[in-house]
Amino acid sequence: MILSEFSLIDDYIATSATMRPDVCVGIGDDCAVLEVPTGKSLAVSMDTLVAGRHFIDGADAVNLGHKALAVNLSDLAAMGAEPAWATLSLTMPEADVLWLQAFMQGFLALADRFGVQLVGGDTTRGPLSITVQIHGFVDPCQMMRRDGAQPGDLIYVTGSLGDAGLALRLQQAGKLDIVHHQQLLQRLDSPAPRITEGMQLASIATAAIDLSDGLVGDLGHIVRQSNCGATIELQRLPCSTAVKAAIAESNEWSLPLSSGDDYELCFTVPAEKQQQLQQLAAILDCPLTRIGVIEQKSGIRCVTAEGAGIDVKSGYDHFR
Repeated sequence: MILSEFSLIDDYIATSATMRPDVCVGIGDDCAVLEVPTGKSLAVSMDTLVAGRHFIDGADAVNLGHKALAVNLSDLAAMGAEPAWATLSLTMPEADVLWLQAFMQGFLALADRFGVQLVGGDTTRGPLSITVQIHGFVDPCQMMRRDGAQPGDLIYVTGSLGDAGLALRLQQAGKLDIVHHQQLLQRLDSPAPRITEGMQLASIATAAIDLSDGLVGDLGHIVRQSNCGATIELQRLPCSTAVKAAIAESNEWSLPLSSGDDYELCFTVPAEKQQQLQQLAAILDCPLTRIGVIEQKSGIRCVTAEGAGIDVKSGYDHFR
């Protein structure tokens, strides 16, 4: 059976369980028509995943659907925004129904978890690539940006760092054992966007960013746009047992500092709000770890417990 573009959309894509009252017109017309709540601003972000660049050939389609949406939700989390709508553009080599069903299973499960309605997009034929645009609502007086950090602010991260990078390193070396490295693989293939944490932090943090390209590179965006610098204390970095073992074996810190794909939040908080942050941490199902301090001097310095500095490469860059 030859499937048309429109039957693919009707039968496999336009099947979201989430139906939001602020969607006046969704999939099926020339445009989606959407309502932004009074007093809120619209936060919009877009990411593209390309076969052979962002994921390997034969990658699990369910996980890929999850990750395609998760990396966009992570951008909303960094702004402290509430998710609302998404659009999806799929370029596929052929009309592979089984692949599409699995992809949409992962995509829509995460969308339904966060109350996101798929409201439009496009499908076309070509090399496999996936583009998602996410929309959310944010209080214009409390949104987190990259340019608000001040000298003396403390630097925090959510969760742990380096697991996805270690999974990728093992995968590329042919040493990834799915049985023994399941937790690492989950961090790489099915990241958990920190939406709840971001919305709660919006009233406390002075700046924030999601960690997609590595801690040093992404924190670098904050310090450059805030016209300041930072010191990271290596012994404070939250790492899993597996990452700590890899650091000890290699005697270098690239996994938590520059490997990327963590999709945790890095944020800055005034020292006087530490107690408020600790109270928040007690109710969140996610560790919040202080890893350093914002300083007047530009640049990022990474220091050991003994105070010795180390050189670390910056984060991932598509064109470097």
